[in-house]
Parts: sequence; C-alpha cells; structure tokens
Amino acid sequence: MQNHISKFEVLLASSSKRRHELLNKLKIKFKILKQDFDEYFSKELKGMEITEFLAKKKSNFFYKKLKKNQILITCDTIVWHENKAFGKPQNLTEAMKMLNCLNNKMHKVFSSICLSIKGKQIIVSQETKVFFRKLEASQIKYYVENYDVMDRAGAYGVQDYIGHIGIEKIEGSYNNVLGFPTTKFIEALNKIDVTI
Repeated sequence: MQNHISKFEVLLASSSKRRHELLNKLKIKFKILKQDFDEYFSKELKGMEITEFLAKKKSNFFYKKLKKNQILITCDTIVWHENKAFGKPQNLTEAMKMLNCLNNKMHKVFSSICLSIKGKQIIVSQETKVFFRKLEASQIKYYVENYDVMDRAGAYGVQDYIGHIGIEKIEGSYNNVLGFPTTKFIEALNKIDVTI
C-alpha cells in the first residue's frame, strides 16, 4: 500500500514562482525553504549532468536534517545551446546577449528534480526542445526592459510575452520549460512509494 503525500511534510528548497504554482496545481501543500546557494559546477559537466549535479547539491544543506515524515524537493533548470549552459543572467546586458543567441534557433531545456527522504535520494530529469522564430531586435529589447528576465534560465519565461510571440514550437514537456517536469516528479514519488 502506497503512502499518500498528505502524510508527509513537503519541503521545497526553491523560490521559483513557477514551481510554487505547479505544486499548487497538483494540490500539494508545501513549505518553502530558503538558502544562499552557490551555483558553481565543473566545466567538464555537460547538459543534464549540470542540472542533476546542482539539484543534488541544493539538497546537501537540508538532507542530513530530514525527519522521517518529510520529503525534500530541490530542482535545477538550464538552457543548453551550442554546447553551453545558460543559467540566470547576471544583468540586462547578459540577458540581451542570451536571447540574441537563442533567436531563430533551437535550444534544449534540461530540468532535474532531486527528491529526498530520510536515508534516500532520487534524481529525475527531462529534456525539452524549444524552437524560437526570428525576433526583431526591438522585440527582444522591449522584453528585457519590461519583464522579469533575471530570475529565469536563458533570460526568458515560456509563459509570458516572449513565449507568445517568439516560440514557434516545443518538443517535449511544457512544464519542464517552466522548470518543474511534473510527470517526472510523480515518477520520482512512485519510486519512494508515495502517491498524490
């Protein structure tokens, strides 16, 4: 007999509004944990290896303190383009640069979720291809100046202006591009014998 998630205290170590919204849509009650996190990773890591490494690294501070009835969720998302990882931009100039690189091309979005319970961790990951049509320089400039680009891997949010005008098609999970692949999350819960 599987345990229902309501029997656990769910801890989410992420300030991402998109992740909060998706967990709310799944009707999961959760507590947000805050931490100052250094997103450093070895340059030898490629693609999904980066998100898996960082999702696990984000759990390190909390993992040892977990109680028996707690589930910890840590996540990481990157945009992967031309063999380079695009995380969150450091400033608006970098955001413009990232979007100009992605303009009129295909890139991949990798997300990983690390699910931790006392004495056990599971990491699940997903890849989605995103195709941008050709955008005018003025459209990119408008987006960067009027939307919250600093909090997003690759400097864009699929669900807002740039997504509506710029994304031609998506191959794979839309929620993965939002930063939380929900089907993979359910898969990870099933591996620790929990249902929602």
